[in-house]
Amino acid sequence: MNEERRRTIIREIEYWRNNKLLPDQYCDFLMNLYMTDEEIGRPSSGWAGRAVSVVNSASGKQWLLAFGIFSAVCLVILYFSVFHPVLQTALALLAVVLLLFFGLRRRRASEAVGLSLISLGMLTLLVAGIAMLRLHGLDTPTWTALFLIGCGLFWVIFGIAARFPVLHYIGWLAIFLVYAMLLARGDEQPRWYEVQLFWLPASFVFGWISWFVHRWSKPSSAVLFAAAATLWFMPELHAFLMDQPAWIQLALIAKIAIGGGLIFALRKQWTVWVA
Repeated sequence: MNEERRRTIIREIEYWRNNKLLPDQYCDFLMNLYMTDEEIGRPSSGWAGRAVSVVNSASGKQWLLAFGIFSAVCLVILYFSVFHPVLQTALALLAVVLLLFFGLRRRRASEAVGLSLISLGMLTLLVAGIAMLRLHGLDTPTWTALFLIGCGLFWVIFGIAARFPVLHYIGWLAIFLVYAMLLARGDEQPRWYEVQLFWLPASFVFGWISWFVHRWSKPSSAVLFAAAATLWFMPELHAFLMDQPAWIQLALIAKIAIGGGLIFALRKQWTVWVA
């Protein structure tokens, strides 16, 4: 059999395996028919085996394209600081858009790969944004807070639209971080009950919103419930970071007991919201 045709058949079988068009047992059987003795000795299943198979079956043009893209990315990263701000913004947004596009597209075939690409795109957005703020002398608390709020809102919206609850939750965490930064900017240290008032009302508000939206979206309701639980313990975290008295540990234990009691007492209600 012609070598190029044999490699084409192997790539087609790998495509069937990756997209779950045939069971792995059938793909292994077909692989054994068309692979050489040396190739059969290599692992043909699992992530590492598939990676090796892709590398072996890649053509010269594919290798050249891969090295070209890798070289271009390295050059952009090395000389990113000397580009014009408009070009920097365009390149950063292009990288984010491409990662999100391919992540959403690849997610249909492989959930893990798709979510990994989406996460990499969001991380690129965060890192590139912070780097650009520093390059142009805009890394002030105000600009940093505005950027984090923008990222948080984008993550919340994208997480809801793409049904990515973890990203949705991280978006709220970014917004909570900005709120904590604003509270920490004051010269005077707030009293312990003031810290509680800064956070606890928001916890109850998120809990109510979780109940309100559970009729339309259970995943979003679960994320909002988790955000409410996070806000419940934020006063103790804030006090710990601000070097509050040691007895704050007792307050944390009390909050855990009260929160656990509320969760147990209302278990028939909140389990309906999130499941």
